[in-house]
Amino acid sequence: MKYNGLTDSEVKTSREKNGSNIIPDSEPTTFWDEFKETFGDPMIKILLVIAGIMIVMFFFGYAEIYEPVGTIVAVIIVAIVSAKTGVASDTAYRKLKEDQKKDTCKVYRNGMVTIVDVDDVVVGDKVLLQSGDKIPADGILIDGDLRVDNSALNGEAEECKKFATAEDKIFAEEITGDVFVDEYSLFRGSVVFDGEGVLDVCKVGLNSMMGKMAEDMQDEEPDSPLKVKLGILAKQISTFGYIGAAVITLLYIAFFIVNAGGFRAYFATGWTNIVQDLVEAVSLAIVIIVCAVPEGLPLMISLVLMQNTKKMLEHNVLVRKAVGIETAGSLNILFSDKTGTITKGSLEVVEFFTANGDTIPFDEIKNHGKIKTMLDVAIGMNSASMYDGSHKVIGGNATDQALMRFLGEDNYRLISSDTTYIAGVSQGFNSANKFSQVEITDLNQTFYKGAPEKFIEKATKALNENGEVVELSTDALNEKINELASRAMRVLAFGYSDRKMVQDCINDDVVLIGLVAIRDDVRPEAKDAIKEVQDAGIQVVMITGDRLETAIAIAEDAGLIQNEKDVALTSAQLAQMSDDELKAIIKDIRVIARALPTDKSRMVRICQEMNLVVGMTGDGVNDSPALKRADVGFAMGSGTEAAKEAGEIVVLDDNFKSIKDAILYGRTIYNNILKFCKFQLVINVAAVIVSAISPFFGIEEPLKVTHLLFVNLVMDGLGAIMLGNEPALEKYMLEKPRRRDESIISKKMFFQILTMGAWLTIISFLFLKAPFFDKFFENDAQKYTAYFVLFIVAALFNGFNVRDEGFGIFKNLNANPGFLKVWFTIVIVQAIIVNAAVVPFVVFTWIGNMFSCVPFGIMGWIITIVLSATMIPVDLLRKCLVSKK
Repeated sequence: MKYNGLTDSEVKTSREKNGSNIIPDSEPTTFWDEFKETFGDPMIKILLVIAGIMIVMFFFGYAEIYEPVGTIVAVIIVAIVSAKTGVASDTAYRKLKEDQKKDTCKVYRNGMVTIVDVDDVVVGDKVLLQSGDKIPADGILIDGDLRVDNSALNGEAEECKKFATAEDKIFAEEITGDVFVDEYSLFRGSVVFDGEGVLDVCKVGLNSMMGKMAEDMQDEEPDSPLKVKLGILAKQISTFGYIGAAVITLLYIAFFIVNAGGFRAYFATGWTNIVQDLVEAVSLAIVIIVCAVPEGLPLMISLVLMQNTKKMLEHNVLVRKAVGIETAGSLNILFSDKTGTITKGSLEVVEFFTANGDTIPFDEIKNHGKIKTMLDVAIGMNSASMYDGSHKVIGGNATDQALMRFLGEDNYRLISSDTTYIAGVSQGFNSANKFSQVEITDLNQTFYKGAPEKFIEKATKALNENGEVVELSTDALNEKINELASRAMRVLAFGYSDRKMVQDCINDDVVLIGLVAIRDDVRPEAKDAIKEVQDAGIQVVMITGDRLETAIAIAEDAGLIQNEKDVALTSAQLAQMSDDELKAIIKDIRVIARALPTDKSRMVRICQEMNLVVGMTGDGVNDSPALKRADVGFAMGSGTEAAKEAGEIVVLDDNFKSIKDAILYGRTIYNNILKFCKFQLVINVAAVIVSAISPFFGIEEPLKVTHLLFVNLVMDGLGAIMLGNEPALEKYMLEKPRRRDESIISKKMFFQILTMGAWLTIISFLFLKAPFFDKFFENDAQKYTAYFVLFIVAALFNGFNVRDEGFGIFKNLNANPGFLKVWFTIVIVQAIIVNAAVVPFVVFTWIGNMFSCVPFGIMGWIITIVLSATMIPVDLLRKCLVSKK
């Protein structure tokens, strides 16, 4: 054996001196941590302050205990739901990790090759690397030669050749993009495509490149756009409440002074009376602040995020952090990996054509007898790849594997059977000759596979579509090859000779069978998804380690580059530009080629400085810092653990279409939040105005404290369920993205809330003051009870209005069955509350007394519901006027 490796004692010494190869996992999310985090929400802080004020007022006899207790209960429910959602998402992610087998490697130790866990590797270990192995640590290749896939580290999909160097070679301390592709350095996370060699381990664990990138992810994450918007909304509501409270307090004092007959007369009533009036005015002002805050909004957001987190799993999207879904819907710009996301992630044959340039569709090749027979032999008997017992292609490089998949397992089994053909001598592909060949003994023929230029030098004959040998037209063939090269296609040619094989040589009588174009091709569904995302106003930028020409060709096929204004840059060009220069052209950038990890992080930072909401996809360790810093990171399911730890969302099938689905659901969540805000703020605005000015109309407490409690808590919670499950509509993908600092309440939304709040106020005072309505009720107690019903049912009818910006307010009700269930449940609960006092049970009597409700007749119910229903035609009229404008 060439290497004895370390002894057990040497392994222990090395681990103590240089550290372990373990890269620590993030701590599991705990219920308590998630529970505490809820109290940092700006809306929750407002609710707790209000609850505190109401408790103080209760002890002074100016408030009921129901309001603060109800508010605190609502906050606790929000915290519990949010914590459960966070823990469930983290648990699902960790289960996904546990289901994956732990990586192992082959190490020389104690004079023999031993299989150990990757975590047990130490500095000084000699690791045996073979085709398909994942490199377990950083170091240098000291024996053999390898073809390595470094894409997990630098995003570069091309094979990287590595050759043995001396054992005393110093491993580079400063890692740059060039070190990744030098001749001997190997890095943890890379995969061996082909070859065999021995790695001398120089860096392990957190000292490795992967470890350093994992440490780099510990930076604090930016606030999500939703948190920023909720902060703005909290300020707006606070301002509205405080200003409203101050104005109402002053108006009430002015009202008391006018009623008393002026300043002198008022102050003559005595300081006791003045203080009592002031306390009454301040109490009402505080009630107004309470009415202004939509207590159910945090609960609604928590419920919606929890529900949609479960739905997204059906779309191959695992949500690690619930707020990541909503953030996805707010994206302005999305930086996407090429390999595996926009493209399929592996080489494949995308076209077969004859030597005269005519393409033969795959499903028609079987109809071309001689071409198919010769092609099958040229691939099946002349490859380092094969199918294993589990129907997978193994061995060989990425090109050989692509050809084997093109051939198909059934054909391979038939061709490679001992009873079909007998293979004689063969010669594998090498970079000097650029072709491989095999002699088939029983056919007395030699078959070739290799670069087209090697065949064009020798061949004068080719097979046409009918399998006839004809003269080769090199002009037509070269034109076809050049056209495919411009689309980043690699072309391979196949040929045969009727002579015996000659080493390192293609025979003069070679006949071209045909050629194939190979590429990591664009996913068909990704092309459609990219168009939908672009139509949604989101700028998509492909960021890749590939060379610029390849990146541009893929971008054109994917629909990213469509005209001359679209810009494609290399990492080197990017480095020469200042931040200000980049900001000036950022809207036109579509491709960044030869990208480094630092380029991704820089682009995220610059876009966030421009108040753009940034998404980043990635699968490698090199992507992790950018995934962490982006507003939402989409980690690929097949990617590294470091990338999954950094991202808010894991795309299980690595597909751009799944990213599009996440964006759609994110927009759905945000639209549902807007619907709820419009629904609840109309109620709150009307409650504030009615409570504030009713005394000036001689109406005392049209809405009791218990009524306001029902409005603020019951309607909030049930409204969240009613509107939180509104379906995902494709039309949301046609909306413009929202800026990070954009207010939740737009001008259009403000006008709708103001209009419908004003109309609810108008019908409230019409109902309470117009003599016409008195005839439907026997006394004021019935009328005030009916007004409580009117206020709630009018708000429920407005629930239909907020379902659609246009006139389709009754559409898709079947997609949200909970809407009508909750709607009628609230109406039934209202009927129970109204009639509870006459039911001969203590509980019902207590409910009736608590809400100060008395039963009233059927005509009263009819007129109340009809007046409430006017909310729908009034809003439809508003929509007509807005659409015309």
